[in-house]
Amino acid sequence: MSWGTELWDQFDNLEKHTQWGIDILEKYIKFVKERTEIELSYAKQLRNLSKKYQPKKNSKEEEEYRYTACKAFLSTLNEMNDYAGQHEVVSENLTSQILAGLARYVQELKQERKSHFHDGRKAQQHIETCWKQLESSKRRFERDCKEADRAQQYFEKMDADINVTKADVEKARQQAQVRHQMAEDSKADYSSILQKFNHEQREYYHTHIPNIFQKIQEMEERRIVRLGESMKTYAEVDRQVIPIIGKCLDGIVKAAECIDEKTDSQLVIEAYKSGFEPPGDIEFEDYTQPMKRTVSENSLSNSRGEGKAELKFGGKPKGKLWPFIKKNKGAAPEDFSNLPPEQRRKKLQQKVDELNKEIQKEMDQREAITKMKDVYLKNPQMGDPASLDHKLTEVIQNIDKLRLEAQKFEAWLAEVEGRLPARGEQRRQSGLYDAQPAPAVNNCAQARESPDGSYTEEQSQESEVKVLATDFDDEFDDEEPLPAIGTCKALYTFDGQNEGTISVVEGETLYVIEEDKGDGWTRIRRNEDEEGYVPTSYVEVYLDKNAKGAKTYI
Repeated sequence: MSWGTELWDQFDNLEKHTQWGIDILEKYIKFVKERTEIELSYAKQLRNLSKKYQPKKNSKEEEEYRYTACKAFLSTLNEMNDYAGQHEVVSENLTSQILAGLARYVQELKQERKSHFHDGRKAQQHIETCWKQLESSKRRFERDCKEADRAQQYFEKMDADINVTKADVEKARQQAQVRHQMAEDSKADYSSILQKFNHEQREYYHTHIPNIFQKIQEMEERRIVRLGESMKTYAEVDRQVIPIIGKCLDGIVKAAECIDEKTDSQLVIEAYKSGFEPPGDIEFEDYTQPMKRTVSENSLSNSRGEGKAELKFGGKPKGKLWPFIKKNKGAAPEDFSNLPPEQRRKKLQQKVDELNKEIQKEMDQREAITKMKDVYLKNPQMGDPASLDHKLTEVIQNIDKLRLEAQKFEAWLAEVEGRLPARGEQRRQSGLYDAQPAPAVNNCAQARESPDGSYTEEQSQESEVKVLATDFDDEFDDEEPLPAIGTCKALYTFDGQNEGTISVVEGETLYVIEEDKGDGWTRIRRNEDEEGYVPTSYVEVYLDKNAKGAKTYI
């Protein structure tokens, strides 16, 4: 099966077919190129998606990734980042292993095809030239033969005419001989050219054209083989990344299997545990006694009598204080005393660990500088040892400063850990703070709760205890009942089920003894022994002198 023998007369069709083959190859190159662009775009989108959902550093979101479910999600994001990298590898390999080679091959193929068909056209032109020469010699031979015949006929006619002179007959005879000689010469020339043409024709159809078409056939078959190899490479490029992609997916599955709901539940406990014990039982208040309320540790009048003494001397009040105590505003204290004991302990431990790391870092730097100074002392040409003294002094000062800071936080930590019962004994020691009085004023800590439910733990130095007692007295410990500053009318019924609040009925008129100070509560009194707080939005307040009888809607 050879194009040279089977398609000897299909030069033009072969030219069209080979051009079509090159077009197919270029189309495949374009297809692979677009695939590489898609892979790069997909990889970029995957990376952006992974980056978008990565936790921000030094943010609350980063702290959430302590939970196993969040860790699994973070692992999924990292695996997707690696997954995107494999798509980039696919794009790079397609470019290097297919596109670059095929682009060069197409250019070489075009040059080779052009050369082969140039040779074919050259052979065609040569055979056409030979054919024209043959036709020309043939026509000349035919013309000379006709001229010789006419000359011969004219000579015979002149020779038969008795009226023609002998000179004219001789002239006609010579002319006929010349024509016959020219015809013979034309015949010989035609015969020679004919033999030459037949030889060239045989060479053309049996040698030149078959050789040229054979080269074209080989060229086309190489193109087909190359296209097939490129398609195999195309598949292999994808196949090579399948194991790594599989590992990425296995990593996601493994991360999902590491999710532990019990661990996450424990982390929630560690994150929000206050360290306080639940409040004790509320004592019964006997209203059958004379109109003098029994003081209860959980009542609004807790700030008077024994309740006040207990707070001043470090006893821990039972239960939660009412929701309208104002929040501590401003920056958080350095010793985290605004946090509940358990959370404070965690924060202090975290701070101690951070300081120890910084100390170790500075000590490593001091050791490195010391070694470098020793090298300079032994080899002065390498540097001046005195040049490191300033840096060494600075590092030592930093270490001393960090150690003092660490000792300060360790003291606070020891204080908190000394107050907190062991974790296994917390339930058995329930009510410990209520049952046992504080051993000394200097070691007491007062726990309070702000309106949002967060705790404020204040230090146990004498000055702070005095300030605490003073603040508490200012807010709750009035020797004389507060005077009424106006009246109010209940717009809605309020049950007042929480401690420190008072129930009111819609339309009821009561006395206002303390305005809303921005926390949303107004302090009112029904009679001498019934007072408490109600939501400001539930009443219509009428202030007396200070308000000049004005009517205020809140």
